Amino acid sequence: MYVPDGIVTNERLSRMMDTTDEWIRQRTGIEQRRFARAGQSSSILGAEAARRALADAGLEAGEVDLIVFATMTPDHYFPGNGGLLARALGLATTHAIDIRMQCAGFLSGLQISDAFIRSGTARRILLVGAECHASFFSWSTEDWAVLFGDSDAPPSEAARAWGTEHRDRAVIFGDGAGAFVLEANDSGDGRGFLGFRMRTDGGQWDKLYVPGGGSASFPYFTPGMYAENRTIPVVEGRQVFRLATTAMPEIVREVLADHGCSLDDLSLLLMHQANLRINEAVQKHLGLPDERVYNNIQRYGNTTAATLPLVFHEAKALGRVRPGGLVGFTALGAGVHWGAGLLRA
Repeated sequence: MYVPDGIVTNERLSRMMDTTDEWIRQRTGIEQRRFARAGQSSSILGAEAARRALADAGLEAGEVDLIVFATMTPDHYFPGNGGLLARALGLATTHAIDIRMQCAGFLSGLQISDAFIRSGTARRILLVGAECHASFFSWSTEDWAVLFGDSDAPPSEAARAWGTEHRDRAVIFGDGAGAFVLEANDSGDGRGFLGFRMRTDGGQWDKLYVPGGGSASFPYFTPGMYAENRTIPVVEGRQVFRLATTAMPEIVREVLADHGCSLDDLSLLLMHQANLRINEAVQKHLGLPDERVYNNIQRYGNTTAATLPLVFHEAKALGRVRPGGLVGFTALGAGVHWGAGLLRA
């Protein structure tokens, strides 16, 4: 995993908008988040996580057959980040796939990678999830200095007004990247990903979306989109909470049943880190004790496609992912897409 060094606490956010540490913690569970500084794009964050994953696997980049990159904040409208990552790693012809599945992006990337490996099309895959949500904010260099704690000067009135208007979303997101190296396991020891269940309900598309920028806008972009805040994500919080706390427990049960397992067999459940209150509700719905779940949204916020690799990396480092244990992954994101997967560690 890799997160930028710009730590933004709730107290610092309260300088840029009408909010408090208590308000943010009660509604999201978040205490702080990391934000990228100018010049740190999502492909740059992803490349650092990729290098660390390759080093952890004892591999060179040239030993990878395929790159899969999941992000909703790519460096450019097009092309996607996959080719940029390949270039950063010194790869000239290695194929790269870009995924736009938002908060379900990394889980979808796992399923896609699993399918490529099982089919024999690829034997070793580098999967990356990375986000740079800081790029959504319209604040100046001086305003960011206040956020990062580099300055105690008061923010501009315009910056504080913008932050207050968007505080329900501004307090949620953070930046970071995570990466997996996945390869075929021919040992017969039963370890690896067992399978996935993924679903989409396009009827819920307007619960999480960005209104401006796209062929539905006709033209794609207009000068008014920025002034009208149509480039900022719309999040229908209550509906998303209801969808997530219903769909995620159901699909976890389904993927367990697919493989002849029950909740009693599950050693650890790792959920997308969108909101700690959502994860607490899912945990309660499934009846899992605290020692069988792990969350880190408190320190990183919602890093969208990066949440699952971040939470897995930390859980593994803490000894929460034990050899032979059954680890579940689940996520729900804009689309609306959701799913679950199982790993025999």
